[in-house]
Amino acid sequence: MVHLAAASAEVTAVQTARLFVDMVFKHRGIPLDIVPDRDPRFTARFWQEVFTLLGTQLSMSTADHPQTDGETKRVNRVLVDLLKSYAHSFQQWSGPSC
Repeated sequence: MVHLAAASAEVTAVQTARLFVDMVFKHRGIPLDIVPDRDPRFTARFWQEVFTLLGTQLSMSTADHPQTDGETKRVNRVLVDLLKSYAHSFQQWSGPSC
């Protein structure tokens, strides 16, 4: 689904984020797919404002920071273990039922 809004050619990332939250997010929920502008400064500022408007704190890990890198690796290991367990259970279900 496409959502269009009238805006000036000089619309800012902050204004775009507000339009997004007011016109899309509030009425449709979280989109499954977003095709953003390729300008990294615009995109970064847009998402900062979206998270601010939603009251969500975005905590980015820093490169080569052992504490946050370790947290991410731990979470990834847990997810891999859960997915393996689920896949194993699913394989047992698909076998012969006799």
